Amino acid sequence: MTKNAPPPSLSDVQTSLDTRKIPISKVGVKDISYPIMVMDKNRKFQHTVARINMFVDLPHHFKGTHMSRFIEILNIYREKIALDNMEPILQQMKERLGASSAHLAIEFPYFIEKRAPASGARSLMEYACTFTGTLGAEFDFVLGVQIPVTSLCPCSKELSRYGAHNQRSHITVQLRYRDFIWIEDLVELIEECGSSPVYSLLKRVDEKFVTERAYENPKFVEDIVREVTLKLMAHPAVTWFSVEAENFESIHKHSAYAAIERDKRE
Repeated sequence: MTKNAPPPSLSDVQTSLDTRKIPISKVGVKDISYPIMVMDKNRKFQHTVARINMFVDLPHHFKGTHMSRFIEILNIYREKIALDNMEPILQQMKERLGASSAHLAIEFPYFIEKRAPASGARSLMEYACTFTGTLGAEFDFVLGVQIPVTSLCPCSKELSRYGAHNQRSHITVQLRYRDFIWIEDLVELIEECGSSPVYSLLKRVDEKFVTERAYENPKFVEDIVREVTLKLMAHPAVTWFSVEAENFESIHKHSAYAAIERDKRE
């Protein structure tokens, strides 16, 4: 090869013909660690690190997709991967990869400062959140938040002479909305549906407060999902939601579980 000769062309194997006539619903890259920016109600923006999945559909006649293009699209939006850029990112995925539908799932920790209920001590609580977007003929977006709470068993309280068993529970909510909803507001709304909120920092006076609050407010998983359903049905911005509650039982080997899904547009 001469010094100034152009490099040899490389064959594009991915776009070669596949004769099996089987389209693929989702193909792409999964579990990418990447920095993102999330709107913060109190501090304007919060920078965090997400795990990202990016998929498109693949027509039956293509052998494969171009995996590198997914990462190239992320790099275009470096430090601008945020909720208001989800639809443009999905549009770029469709255009760059010649797809009719694109899917983007972003899972990230979000931190909210909380005050302990009696002492007022401040600490940061972590909540697992998800942004899930799909773009086919139309754009669809689902917000997800997992909220830890305490649940105290009504049956145990009724049967026992001393105390009642309680445990940490996870309430997982996914929703579609017509008007923007702050993560902070959603967390506050859902926390009220458990026996007591969970905190990362409690002084002795706070431990007394949350223990007694839970004892006076027993909840089955069935109670929790029903309470969440009432609140989300009454929320004017919410159009669709699913809610799951899982109790990590303290006296059983198994967890207790309940779920409800509602479409308010029907």
